[in-house]
Amino acid sequence: MAFSADELRVLRRALATALNPAPLPDDDVQDCLRLADSVDEAVREAGRLRAFLLADLVRYRQALPGSLTGYLELLQDALAAGYDPQADDLAALRALRGSPAAGVLLARCQVLAERSVRARLARVAQTRAPLQARTPLVPAPAPRARLLALPGGRAAAGDEDQGTRPPAPAKPATPAAPKPAAPRPGRPIPTPGEVFPPRRRPVPPPPSEERAAG
Repeated sequence: MAFSADELRVLRRALATALNPAPLPDDDVQDCLRLADSVDEAVREAGRLRAFLLADLVRYRQALPGSLTGYLELLQDALAAGYDPQADDLAALRALRGSPAAGVLLARCQVLAERSVRARLARVAQTRAPLQARTPLVPAPAPRARLLALPGGRAAAGDEDQGTRPPAPAKPATPAAPKPAAPRPGRPIPTPGEVFPPRRRPVPPPPSEERAAG
C-alpha cells in the first residue's frame, strides 16, 4: 500500500494528535476521514485481488503439467502476499521435481507450511490454557473402605439365605430300653396258671340262715 504526499501529511498530523491530544480544525478532521476511507477501500481492493489470485492459482494447478510456468509464477505471487501453501500445492510441486524452479519452490513451501502448522498449534494451546486455568481440578474420590460383616443382625440373616449358617447341635441319642434277662436254664418256666391262679367265686350263705335273719 502506497500513500501520496498529501496523504502522508494527513497521516503525520493524525499520529501527532494521537500522541498529544488537542482539538483539531475542521479541515484536518475532514482530511483524516477521507484518509480513513481511502485506507478501507485499499484493504477491500487487496482482498479482491487476493481472491482472484488464489482462484487463478487453483485453475493453473488443475491444468498441470502444461501450465507449469504460469503456476509457479502465480504461486510465488501468492506467497509474497502472505499465502500459506496447502497440501495440494505441496503435492503438485513434488510431482514437478524434474523442474529446478519447482524444486526450489517446494523447499520454500515446506518451510512455510511447517511454520504455519506450528503457529496454528500455538494459537490453539493459548486458547485452551485460560480455560484449563479457570476449570477447578476435582479431586479423585477416595477409595471406599471395605465393610466387615459383624456377627448377628443382618449378617446372620444373610448367612441363612446364603446357606452359611452354622449347623445345629446334634440331639443326644435316646438310650435303648433294657432287654429282659433270659431265664436261667436250670429253673423251670412257670405256667400262666401258676403265675395267675383263677379267682374263686364267693359261696352264698345257706337259705336257713337268711330266713333266720329275716
